[in-house]
Amino acid sequence: MTKAKNAEEYIAMQKSSIASNPECGTSHYNLAVALLGQKKYDETETELHAAIDCSPSLAEAYVQLGGLCLQREDLDGCLEYNKRAVKARAGFSEGYGNIGFVHLQRGNIDEAIKSLQKAITYNSNFIQAYATLANAYLMKGLIEESIKANLKALKLEPNFAIAHNNLAIVYLENGKYDLAVEHCDKAIKFGYEVSPEILKEIEKHR
Repeated sequence: MTKAKNAEEYIAMQKSSIASNPECGTSHYNLAVALLGQKKYDETETELHAAIDCSPSLAEAYVQLGGLCLQREDLDGCLEYNKRAVKARAGFSEGYGNIGFVHLQRGNIDEAIKSLQKAITYNSNFIQAYATLANAYLMKGLIEESIKANLKALKLEPNFAIAHNNLAIVYLENGKYDLAVEHCDKAIKFGYEVSPEILKEIEKHR
């Protein structure tokens, strides 16, 4: 297959594929992702629905629709589409990660933990799921579990600023101030905007 030189050409190629084979869910999905890159959200949504109509088991399309819902702050829609994603494909870690994220946003911590644990069971390299799980553990007061989940994330990506920020908070909680300072500095170094309250607390222990 010839490679597109730019997004416009890629979109034209996908449209031409669809014209010759309208039932190809993958072409509709590829077109949707390209349109999403151009922030054409309505067209993206239309193509994602077309992709699902053609290929009901295309779990990625449900996840993308969930993402569009999240953008509109529609947590119900996001949750629903991600539930459909994990139904469409058993063990689809991204769907479980998103379900966990929505539950956490709503304060359903136990539900969040359950889904996020599934996400990392199905994909042990799912760095974002470890970070979200670490937050869920912290909210539940499970300090040691939170530390472990953040350290897992850092094992996958040592420069992962969110995990460094999380650890700064967790170590402040359990009085390991040297470690809190160290991870706070790393979070800042790797581009994370640490909250003023945390910075203020950290400064007391330098």
